[in-house]
Amino acid sequence: MPSLRVLEGPERGRQFALVKRITSIGDADGNDIVLKGAALADTHAQVFFDGERFTLNVLEGAASVLVNGKKQKGCLLRHGDLLELGRAKLEFLLFERSSTDSNQLDRVRLEAFRRMVEFNRRLMSRASVQEIIDELLDAVIELTRADKGMIILLEDGRLQVKAARNLKKETICDAVEKLSDTVLAEVMRQKKPLVVSDALHHEKFSCSESVVNLKLCSVMAAPLLEKGDLFGILYLGNDNVVNLFDEQALEVLEVFAAQASLLIRNALLMNELKMDNRKLVEQLEQIRFGELVGTSAAMREIFKKIEKVAPTDVSVLITGETGTGKELVARRIHQLSQRSAGPFVTINCGAIPPALLESELFGHVRGAFTGAISSRSGKFQAAHGGTLFLDEIGELPPELQVKLLRVLQDRMVTRVGENNPQPVDIRIVTATNRNLQQAIEDKLFREDLYYRINVVSIHLPPLRERGEDIILIARYLLDKLGAEMDKKVQGFSPEAIEAMRKYPWPGNIRELENRIRKALVLSNKSYISAEDLELSSQQLEPVLPLARAREEFQRKYVRMVLERNGGNRTRTARDLGVDPRTIFRLLEKLGIE
Repeated sequence: MPSLRVLEGPERGRQFALVKRITSIGDADGNDIVLKGAALADTHAQVFFDGERFTLNVLEGAASVLVNGKKQKGCLLRHGDLLELGRAKLEFLLFERSSTDSNQLDRVRLEAFRRMVEFNRRLMSRASVQEIIDELLDAVIELTRADKGMIILLEDGRLQVKAARNLKKETICDAVEKLSDTVLAEVMRQKKPLVVSDALHHEKFSCSESVVNLKLCSVMAAPLLEKGDLFGILYLGNDNVVNLFDEQALEVLEVFAAQASLLIRNALLMNELKMDNRKLVEQLEQIRFGELVGTSAAMREIFKKIEKVAPTDVSVLITGETGTGKELVARRIHQLSQRSAGPFVTINCGAIPPALLESELFGHVRGAFTGAISSRSGKFQAAHGGTLFLDEIGELPPELQVKLLRVLQDRMVTRVGENNPQPVDIRIVTATNRNLQQAIEDKLFREDLYYRINVVSIHLPPLRERGEDIILIARYLLDKLGAEMDKKVQGFSPEAIEAMRKYPWPGNIRELENRIRKALVLSNKSYISAEDLELSSQQLEPVLPLARAREEFQRKYVRMVLERNGGNRTRTARDLGVDPRTIFRLLEKLGIE
């Protein structure tokens, strides 16, 4: 059994078994190994067991520990390593250096430890929880010479048999009927291992109804604990041989049970994570609309509108801030339309220089301008039979607006440098983050073109107004990007989720995606934190008192209406539905000039 043996200093000659996941060493009484008078910190160091290896970690504030004469703050322990902590010297033993009489027990202990290491490796593979538990039972039955074994777990306050095996490595079907309630109750009460060499003649259990009815001979049981709380029992029995189990066999079972607790808990946790991931995938399928994700009332209305408008051939204008997913809406309209088998062609009107935009849209013939060494078709011809998505339509120069209007009216395209128009069969979907009505008033956008492209409008709300959609979209992006980058991340930390809820997301979904992508590249943690997303408390929008928030909204809204009316207070008062005299007092109160 792995242990630390004190060679010099306080507790000299004593040997401490390392049966827990974390064993603490220090001067304070609460430690697992207490070495008073050895000049140690209250909690000086810890020995951590991860299922395969033992690691020594020196805690913050404590002096370095010498391992084989070298200063260490943390290192992997190997059999025979000498540790110097203050005035104490200890030896790490993976297995005991025992006398000839106890060689057999040592071999059994070492075999138990070896089996646990194997099971821990298998846990990292794709083996199911049930396979792990069955093999664990088979091994402990073989080691202890029992003829049956069971693993019983506590679920909703009741003990449930999760696995029952016999000496032939077969599953026992009627396992519940072969259990002693009295023995189980005693282990649950004491939370300590129990061995009964001859149950029928035991002073405490001989009168037990379950022991008499089952005619039990040798019984042994050990609790499965997590942080001191019982979550299960490892139960072994032999109905044919009395005095089969002794204190030495119980010691082996105790070692086995201590490591099995960690192993089974990890296996159950992994199983829960797999089930949670499966549920999350199912939930995402329910909240997805193509590549669009959301359950907010605004998004549900948008999904309904898309379903209604998609089968028709009317022009659709999609509005919303940059990064809200306007192209995804356009693509979904195309996918649900009768043109879905045709091409979906997109062009960003604001990303192409005005001198080249006409050629990009309508095409050109050879020699039409300098550099036109060959004829080529434009985006309108490329989208024939499908959908043309004109992104950032508000950036289209005035001279091209006239030509676009003509194309939309006649459904005929004339390439640059050519006089022969060509018919095109396309559906137009446009998008913008600008206020086109204001652009019309400013003489920057043609009103007749606006009504041609805006037969049906769809407005996408900014991410900050979509409530819990933020977290749903974040989890969807994390799964999607994690799969693309082959990163195994389980989710977001609670602090990250809270930070995402509070952050205003000026860049909307595009910003959210970029932050998650960066976090996946730079972080190696199982859970993405707020720091990984670079969301500090300074970036989060402060929570204002309700009266202050109402005043801020009122100030912004009045200023917007005032600007819309060119600073005319009378018209502003009329639009706001208040008396003109009231607007003067309101403007003065809000500090608006």
